[in-house]
Amino acid sequence: MRKHKSSVSQAASYREIGEFWDIHDLSNFWGKTKKVSFKVKVESEVTYYAVDRILSERIQALAQKRGITADTLINIWVQEKLQEQKAS
Repeated sequence: MRKHKSSVSQAASYREIGEFWDIHDLSNFWGKTKKVSFKVKVESEVTYYAVDRILSERIQALAQKRGITADTLINIWVQEKLQEQKAS
């Protein structure tokens, strides 16, 4: 592994790089940068399903009572239902 992860900050860890850029401005180092090219392939990690508005409001209210997000509550319910289906 290289001694420094960043040529500008001379940091040895990602934490140090973050700390450096928390207090420095890139415009002061623009001359030290170089043009790069890279490809990013972003794939969604979630799938959205339509839920009736009134049902959604009830889900949100119940989730809030439990101190969790509606997304989390729905995922818990679906997991439970799938386990039930698997058992039968």
